[in-house]
Amino acid sequence: MTQPLTIARPYARAAFEIASTQGAQDAWAGKLAFAAEVAVQPQVVALFGDPRVLPQTLASLFTRGGEPEDSEFVRFLDLLADNHRLRELPEIAALFEQMKRDAEHVLRVRVRSAVPLDDSEATRLVEALKRRFHSDIQLERSVDPSVLGGAVIDAGETVIDGSLKSRLAKLETALTN
Repeated sequence: MTQPLTIARPYARAAFEIASTQGAQDAWAGKLAFAAEVAVQPQVVALFGDPRVLPQTLASLFTRGGEPEDSEFVRFLDLLADNHRLRELPEIAALFEQMKRDAEHVLRVRVRSAVPLDDSEATRLVEALKRRFHSDIQLERSVDPSVLGGAVIDAGETVIDGSLKSRLAKLETALTN
């Protein structure tokens, strides 16, 4: 069975190319985010694959009011509907957002720490990450008591684990071997 990301990737690229040529990446990102939220609603999920619902009728659920029926975005949704790919909208939206951040040289970094980071610590961390990755940083902070101390920094393909939990696990491994 094909993975949803594999299916979503060409559609996300197509959407990104259309949005880029229109200079409307932010607008498309917002529209795709809305459509992705709709696609995971249980009432909508129940309609996927229902032969009684026409593809264009289903596609109309994924736009906000006021979207022109002849817009590129509506045509994109119609294409997804015709190919029975509307259920892939959450993956398409996530891939589109990643492409948008890459084009803007913005790296999304998630930091999990045992205690909340104050603003000065977050600012110092952002500056250090900017130097390391040569990109603007979009920082998401969360508190995770299981970290015990320190922090885990997830920057896409790079994970920096400076947690006390990780250090204790390494010490335990060293002591038992």
